[in-house]
Amino acid sequence: MSLRRKCLGIFIAVVLCACKEEKPAQAVAKLPYFNTAEFTPEWDMPKHKIPPFTFINQNGLQVTNETYKGKIYIADFFFTSCPGICPKLTKNMVNIQEAYKNDDDIMLLSHTVMPWRDSVPLLKAYAKKNKVLDDKWHLVTGDKDALYSIARTGYFADEDFTKTQDESNFIHTENFILVDNEGYIRGVYNGTIGLDVERLKRHIDILKREF
Repeated sequence: MSLRRKCLGIFIAVVLCACKEEKPAQAVAKLPYFNTAEFTPEWDMPKHKIPPFTFINQNGLQVTNETYKGKIYIADFFFTSCPGICPKLTKNMVNIQEAYKNDDDIMLLSHTVMPWRDSVPLLKAYAKKNKVLDDKWHLVTGDKDALYSIARTGYFADEDFTKTQDESNFIHTENFILVDNEGYIRGVYNGTIGLDVERLKRHIDILKREF
């Protein structure tokens, strides 16, 4: 055997051994905090918490921060007559509801961005159509200014507002926002994409191990 072939054999053997000894990537043990509309992950002490809110759900009952106290929840924004992304968002929220229907630590919260149209009866009909579990998932309406304010400055859900600061714009966002049991934002996901929804579920499980 030539020297060149011997050297090549030794090189291949070394590479194969290195591949066998390579360790798997370390699993994520903790999620970051998101304190600004830029959604820059931060790993130190959290600064931004979802502000106090009071809305009315599909059953005409008041929903506040206390409703979600000590709960991990997923928030989104929609309207019942939306023909575009909202059906996809709702379908994926139903998927999440089904995955955690027996887990009392996980809840969902959907805010209408068309409160002048989405009355309690309309929300109730929408909830029935999509098999919403009343004790798991609240569809809420209320004062427009309050809804738009919490979307923009609470959940950072309106990307156009971040760019333009134009309060007259209509809010339409595909974001799902993951909020931990202390009211801090821990993740943002595209609610129309199945792979991102699966990533959200993995992050929920990480959060559950955190607390």
